[in-house]
Amino acid sequence: MKRALVVQLTRFGDLVQTKRLILTLMGRGLEVHLCIDRSLKDLAEILYPNCIIHALIAHGTGISGNGISSALPVNYKVFQTLKNINFEYIYNLNFSPMNYMLSSLFDPAKVIGHKRVNGQPVRSPWIDLGFRIATERRNNINIVDYWAALSPEMIPASEVNPLATPKGGGIGVVMAGRESRRSLPIDVLAPLILAARSVNKNKKIFLLGSEAERDTGEKLLAKFPPSIAKDVENLVGKTGWKDLSKTVSNLDLLMTPDTGTMHLATHLGTPILGFFLSSAWCFETGPYGEGHTILQADFDCSPCVESQPCYNDLKCLEPFKEQSMARFIATRKPDHLPQGLSVFESTCDFLGTQYVLKAGQDITSERRARLRNFIGCHLGILDIGEYGPFPKLAEKFYKEKDWITGSRL
Repeated sequence: MKRALVVQLTRFGDLVQTKRLILTLMGRGLEVHLCIDRSLKDLAEILYPNCIIHALIAHGTGISGNGISSALPVNYKVFQTLKNINFEYIYNLNFSPMNYMLSSLFDPAKVIGHKRVNGQPVRSPWIDLGFRIATERRNNINIVDYWAALSPEMIPASEVNPLATPKGGGIGVVMAGRESRRSLPIDVLAPLILAARSVNKNKKIFLLGSEAERDTGEKLLAKFPPSIAKDVENLVGKTGWKDLSKTVSNLDLLMTPDTGTMHLATHLGTPILGFFLSSAWCFETGPYGEGHTILQADFDCSPCVESQPCYNDLKCLEPFKEQSMARFIATRKPDHLPQGLSVFESTCDFLGTQYVLKAGQDITSERRARLRNFIGCHLGILDIGEYGPFPKLAEKFYKEKDWITGSRL
C-alpha cells in the first residue's frame, strides 16, 4: 500500500479542519500518516483512529522537563522515523520553520504544500493561489476545502461530517476563543445562554473551556440565579480530550465563538450556534458541514486582524448587547435581529461548505459566488465553458510564474 504523510503542526481547530484531506487520501487507498504537535496526540487518535500518528514537539505546550533541550531527542527520533518511511506524497500544510525543516527530509518532488527546493522556500501552485485569494477575505473559501484541494478527487463535502442534529443532552457553552476579541464578555453572553435554554427541552448547561478560562467560567456561573445554576455543570479546565468529546457529542447545541471545540462539534455532528465577531469570518473558518448557524458581525471594517489594535471601539460587539438579541435566539425571527448582524446557515455545494443567508444582509454574495465558480473551474470541478470565462478574476489572481515555472515546482 502506498503511503501519504500529512504534516499539520498548528492548533486544535486546524487538526480537526484537516479531516477532508485525510479522508480524501484514505479514499484514494493510501495509508495515511499524520505528523502533529505532541500536545494533540490524544486528540488525533480520537479524530483519526485509522491514521498512524507521529508526535513531535513543535510548540511550547509539548515541552517538559529540561525545557527546550527536551525537544531535541524527541524530534530527532521522529525525524529519523519519517525519513526512513517511503512516502509517495507529503502534504506539508503550514508555513513555519519546523514545517520547512521537515520538508527537507524528503525529495521535493514528493512534497505538496510548503517545501524547500535547492534551499529556497517554495509554495505549491495551489497554496500560492490560495494566498492570493485570501486577500479577498470577505470572499475566501473554507480552510478545510483549501487544504483538501491539495489532493485530487476530494470526497464530497457532505461526507466529511455528520448532519448536525440535536442529541438531547442539553446546551454547551464555550468560554472563549484563542483571541479574546473574538469572544463575548460574560455580561453579554449570559442572557443569550438563558434565551437558548428557555426553548430547549433539556435544561442542562455545560460550561467548557481550558484551564486558562477557569476564572471566567466561575464568573459566568455566578451570573445565573440559583434556580438555573443548579442545572449548570462547570467543566472549564476539567476535561481531557476524551471527556470533552463525549460531552460535546451528547449536546443539543454548542454556543461558541470561533474555537477548536466548535470544530470538534462539527466532527461529531453537534449543532453550532456561533458568535463571529472581530476577525472571525464564517466563510474562512466557519463550522464545516450542514446544519450549523452563525451570527456574523458585518461592518465596513470586517473582518479585521485581531492582532492589530481596534480603532472602532469594538463596534462589532454592540449588536450582541442589544436586548432584541436574546429574543432572536429564542425565536429565530428576523424581526428581532439587531442591525449589524447577519445570520448564515451552513450547507454543502460543489466546492465544499457554503453559508446561506437567513437574515440580515450579505453584500458580497454575488462576488463570492463568482469566485467559487472560478475556483471550481480552476480545480476542474466545474466546466469553464459553462461557468466562465473569468477575465477579471484571472487577471487578478493568476501570475506569469503559474504557467512559466509552475510545472517545475
